Amino acid sequence: MRKRSQAVLIRLTDNEKNHLQRQAANAGLKMEPFIRKLIMGVDITPRPPDNIVNLIREVNYIGNNINQIAKKVNSENSVNQSQLEEIMRLLGEIYREVKN
Repeated sequence: MRKRSQAVLIRLTDNEKNHLQRQAANAGLKMEPFIRKLIMGVDITPRPPDNIVNLIREVNYIGNNINQIAKKVNSENSVNQSQLEEIMRLLGEIYREVKN
């Protein structure tokens, strides 16, 4: 692990410190790592809201189910009504998740 032996003291106004704290929190970082990333020129993007993370997880899960059905259909060279209904149900779930 790299040891950081150099310290830099800077003085900020209350407004500057509050702004820095908000920006770090928006990125999902503590202030020190946030400042290090800024110094190194890293492009810092805001952390996605929790509901977006959950949505992505759900859509991935549903997409995996659809992919499994598609593989089975391709291997059998046919599709039955229950498989089509399951695909439509899963697509409906995706639509509802995205709409919320």
